[in-house]
Amino acid sequence: MKKIYFVVFILIIISISPGCIEKPAKTNLSNVQEPDIRENYTGLKAAFASGVSPKESYAYYEELTGYVSKKLGGPVKIVQRRSSREVNDLIKNRQIDFSFVNRGAYIAGNQEFGMKLLVAPKINGRTTYNSYIIVPKNSTYNNITDLRGKKFAFSDPLSNSGRLYPAYRLFLINETPDSFFGVDEKGRSNYFYTYSQDYSIIAVAGGLADGAAVSSLIYDYMKNTKPDIVSNTRIIEVSPPFGIPPVVVPKDTDPFLEERLKDIFLKMDKDEEGKMILSKIMIDKFVNINDNAYDSIREMRIKVQ
Repeated sequence: MKKIYFVVFILIIISISPGCIEKPAKTNLSNVQEPDIRENYTGLKAAFASGVSPKESYAYYEELTGYVSKKLGGPVKIVQRRSSREVNDLIKNRQIDFSFVNRGAYIAGNQEFGMKLLVAPKINGRTTYNSYIIVPKNSTYNNITDLRGKKFAFSDPLSNSGRLYPAYRLFLINETPDSFFGVDEKGRSNYFYTYSQDYSIIAVAGGLADGAAVSSLIYDYMKNTKPDIVSNTRIIEVSPPFGIPPVVVPKDTDPFLEERLKDIFLKMDKDEEGKMILSKIMIDKFVNINDNAYDSIREMRIKVQ
């Protein structure tokens, strides 16, 4: 269990143009089962969308939410969803009480319905990460412009590292994903969504995609844990640093509950059980984070949309 798993848990992704949102993911890499929300459930609910895979992420995430449950003195139900849009809808409709989300999901949710920051993890002394543009190891591609007309894997329509940043790179050369990647001989889009950043890496390593955009945290983790896969890829571009994925709450969360949750996360590194859980997912600690940490993502989102 590595530090990246926390980020995996909160990988829930950013906004794209309306025309692209409706495009289905043309991939068979994921087979996600989504537990339902029980209408009569009386405890708190925490949500996350799969970043690596539902089976993997659920097990690790359960330990962290179990800690929160114990500190609150009541049950916390985990609600898992495939995409960040689905999780954002749960937050908007007050069907969950807190959520681990991606930067892009936070920006979209904050703008659309007032999603609020709670805390953020500090990892390796940083509260930032990067987007990597990756290609097959033996390819001749050296930057994103070499991928014109090629197969490209985005992770999720609401992902910053996995969708917004590469779309912004194309914006800078007066292109969009549709115009740049184009369609194949059957008229199908040359880009697709994997809904999981590790699947994007696997798609490139296995020849299903000529390129992909992924989180540095996911890529660096897999480099250590699955070197046989990552060794078949290489990085051709690295983005500027972006604010790390935060923990969020709905706009009208009860102030007492909000402060209680914040206190639990901020003090997690102060007791033995909390430190043990943090060490397993390799988070230094949770910290307060300012909304302006995500301003660079907002600026890209405005230009791309």
